Amino acid sequence: MADPKGFITTPRETPSRRPVDLRLKDWREVYQEFEQDRLRGQAGRCMDCGIPFCHQGCPLGNLIPEWNDLVWRDDWRDAAERLHATNNFPEFTGTLCPAPCEAACVVGINADPVAIKQVEIEIIDRAWDEGWVRPMLPRTRTGKKVAVVGSGPAGLAAAQQLTRVGHGVVVYERADRVGGLLRYGIPEFKMEKRRLDRRIGQMRAEGTEFRTGVNVGVDVTVERLRADYDAVVLAGGATRTRDLPAPGRELDGVHQAMEYLPLSNRVQEGDLARAPIHAEGKDVVIIGGGDTGADCLGTALRQGAKSVTQLEIMPMPPATRSDAHPWPTYPMIYRVSSAHEEGGERLFSVNTERFLDDGAGRVRALELVDVRREDGGFVPVEGSSRELPAQLVLLAMGFTGPEREGLLDSLGVDLDERGNVARGGDFMSSVDGVFTAGDMGRGQSLIVWAISEGRAAAAGVDRYLTGRDVLPAPIEPTDRPLT
Repeated sequence: MADPKGFITTPRETPSRRPVDLRLKDWREVYQEFEQDRLRGQAGRCMDCGIPFCHQGCPLGNLIPEWNDLVWRDDWRDAAERLHATNNFPEFTGTLCPAPCEAACVVGINADPVAIKQVEIEIIDRAWDEGWVRPMLPRTRTGKKVAVVGSGPAGLAAAQQLTRVGHGVVVYERADRVGGLLRYGIPEFKMEKRRLDRRIGQMRAEGTEFRTGVNVGVDVTVERLRADYDAVVLAGGATRTRDLPAPGRELDGVHQAMEYLPLSNRVQEGDLARAPIHAEGKDVVIIGGGDTGADCLGTALRQGAKSVTQLEIMPMPPATRSDAHPWPTYPMIYRVSSAHEEGGERLFSVNTERFLDDGAGRVRALELVDVRREDGGFVPVEGSSRELPAQLVLLAMGFTGPEREGLLDSLGVDLDERGNVARGGDFMSSVDGVFTAGDMGRGQSLIVWAISEGRAAAAGVDRYLTGRDVLPAPIEPTDRPLT
């Protein structure tokens, strides 16, 4: 145990967010620096439980008590090694994960849980600053070639694991840059893309090849793919968006969130001077109360929206755990993200009946109605119908599975009852040599699950190609420059 009394004597503390009026003027990450002495105290709150339920909460099985103890002892380099033992990209999870590990923390039974996520990001930031993150090269080459389709966190994790054990790996990405939703879905203020770029540099130095602007199944045929590679990993994500087929859906000004968010990212990349879909001076309505909706909220506020309202058909969650979500499960509670702190209004238990026309084919308002739960559905509340001004409406209601046209149809893989790619315990699909990882096989989920499944699928691919039950360790880090 780090500090035997730490969880009693040291209160939970996390870094402050930059003042709202300042951070709305830029796209930088919102948190201020956290002094390492204070961070050491937070690591000291870990009790090194006999049964560490934080492991149960984390799909990656991160060795949380171990690296908390190492940080407490100021052994940051060993802490970084223990962190990388289970997680290829802790800077991604340290910025983006909702931290189910903290929900499962034993201290959290009757007190504030350990600030696990903050310790994680501080370790990896220190590792990058000190130059401890370097390419890890394979000891031998197997001569086998693997294609990874999709460069989100699942695809990147699978590709890095497979490269490090000696396979020749090519990652295909249909966008013009590597990263999937990390690149063109997550706003810059949630994760600056420098974090992604330096990992891509590490992977290139290790030998992973990236081919962007290639839509596999269209630009490269399935026949060519199967002929050129010994195995294929499908990691394209769940990109079919859920729509809202209400009257007026066709009006100009009603867009899917994933039509809107990538444009602001392209502005940050320098591709565009201004996003073609822009919130400046408009009443913006976001339909969907999840993380994607919050991303749209923060983006619209930075673009100078006149007003922003986020709608959710579900009731407002409770402030604390309910009996339906006991410890150590991840609780459904009312959460305030950095974007919610910045402005806008949140409405719960409402439904959009129709989009209203301004007479020129553009949306001018939504017709809303309050709803209540009844017999497993939602029933309108009589007399609650009203209009909500809106010149820009963003649909952020989640995703319904992977796109089937092109690649999946051509491969002929089986789908499960939810429309995802069916797979076995080894992550292989119904087609021999074709594996799947992340949202394409699991459905829309968390970044920790994507990385975990990428690693697991890589183990399945290696076993398929070589018969090995354990992945060999790569050689020690080299001084090969990151590209």
